[in-house]
Amino acid sequence: MSDAARLSATEAARRIRAGRLSPTELMEACLDRIATREPQIRAFAWLDPDAARQGAAGAAEGPLHGLPIGLKDVFDTADMPSEYGSPIWRGHRPRADAASVAWARAAGGVVIGKTVTTEFAVRHPGPTINPHNPAHTPGGSSSGSAAGVAECMFPFAFGTQTAGSIIRPAAFCGVVGYKPSYGMISRVGLKMMSDTLDTVGTIARTVADCALLAGASAGRDLGEPDAKPDRPPRIGICRSPSWRLAAPETQALLAEAAHRLARAGAWVEDRDLPAPFNAIEEAHPIVQFAESARALGWELTTARGEISAELLELLERGMSHGAEAVDAARATLGRMQHAFPRAMDGLDVLVTPSAPGEAPAGLGWTGDPAFNYIWTSLHVPAVTVPAGKGTKGLPLGIQIIGRQGEDRPLLAWAQWVAAAMG
Repeated sequence: MSDAARLSATEAARRIRAGRLSPTELMEACLDRIATREPQIRAFAWLDPDAARQGAAGAAEGPLHGLPIGLKDVFDTADMPSEYGSPIWRGHRPRADAASVAWARAAGGVVIGKTVTTEFAVRHPGPTINPHNPAHTPGGSSSGSAAGVAECMFPFAFGTQTAGSIIRPAAFCGVVGYKPSYGMISRVGLKMMSDTLDTVGTIARTVADCALLAGASAGRDLGEPDAKPDRPPRIGICRSPSWRLAAPETQALLAEAAHRLARAGAWVEDRDLPAPFNAIEEAHPIVQFAESARALGWELTTARGEISAELLELLERGMSHGAEAVDAARATLGRMQHAFPRAMDGLDVLVTPSAPGEAPAGLGWTGDPAFNYIWTSLHVPAVTVPAGKGTKGLPLGIQIIGRQGEDRPLLAWAQWVAAAMG
């Protein structure tokens, strides 16, 4: 069963239901893969193979029965340490699981281990490398989740996004990332940083797998993205206000995407966001870091010396904004959220870059969220799908955007785009 680790979650679930694969066989295949690749990839913050085996043997019945899940180490777990990427919380053992984790386990999922995150899911990267080139970042802050999925250590994983922490690492590692509509998956039991922005999502090797884990955790029917729609989509090619930061390979990718999608039958037109949306560039970091500084009140007032210099600088910047400036920034995001549906009039989805380019060299920086924070601020669902490679041979992704609350059709159209991109 050594190849079982390479199965998609949906295919593994079908085989388990048919009696052609057992949860213990699937778990052993994943653990074998981990034993081979983890010393190089370093995706895990916590791993207990025996506990994972026990979980597989006793997995509950449900849509996730026996499926291993990677869990970003910003979610509370009662049976594993929850350290949030910070030495301040070393060895911390919460009493209960985060709500999303509890519901995933109730649906039969098995948490195989905790995956590496940046410090409080913001800065100061962990040791995880990019599976495609160890000299490059896997992205962040859901670095271990994206790299572990790409290396077939587990079929899918939970991540979180405050700016670009699901979409960017998924794109850099050549897998699928899904940031749902804001609030669709419960954030109770998550180490919160920004109440206005933090979003729980999923990373997998297929769109259907992302939908499976998200739907089970949120208690929602997100459909069957693999089912063929009865018509092609109406797509807006959106360069977004961050287009000036797009690398040549990303500019070429978006042009090629427009060509391929039209050739596959989609109605394709250019659709840039109106000028008022440019205000998100200034408003987003004000909200993010002001809220993060308040969220880390205990850490800042009792363990300030154990916060990295990089993060401390951002938190101090956040605290420098007065209440009036923060309220104005939140109001800006609210206006843009209200205006966004009109910006998509006549379209099913927007297609835009997932990142400025390929994963940057080095592990000290996880990359620029320039093509992600806009959609996080707007509270809309987003999916990145693999879309070839750049000039350095590293993965590129293309991002599909929908309207808030319309996650089910977005996932279906994302799969259509993935198939058209080939």
